[in-house]
Amino acid sequence: MPSVALVVDDSMLIRHTVCRFFEERGFEVESATNGQDALEILKRLRPDIIVTDMDMPKMTGSELIAALKSQPTTANIPVGILAGKQSGFEKKKHGADFAIFKDIDIEDQLAAAVDAVLGSPSAKKAAGK
Repeated sequence: MPSVALVVDDSMLIRHTVCRFFEERGFEVESATNGQDALEILKRLRPDIIVTDMDMPKMTGSELIAALKSQPTTANIPVGILAGKQSGFEKKKHGADFAIFKDIDIEDQLAAAVDAVLGSPSAKKAAGK
């Protein structure tokens, strides 16, 4: 069964880039344009990883992460934040497991973060997962 990623960003370009990254690595991908839509998706889906923007309409990334961490069914899902390099952001302050900065190579950062949080794909195959 493939791993599942949930990508939450109001920017179509960023959302497409991150979704394509996960799809190319064999993930099933769901996407949402804001935190409220993401919470609706989470009623029917348990992703292995969530990547969210911080600045979105209706519900921000910080509000989404707070909602995720407050529920036992979603509290342990690794969450990454998409942030601008100049945003002055700190991942631990927001409860995230990793941060991706939009203004440098997103795919290289995603690869390193996903390997660190979920384990490398080659390690999973060797373990028979």
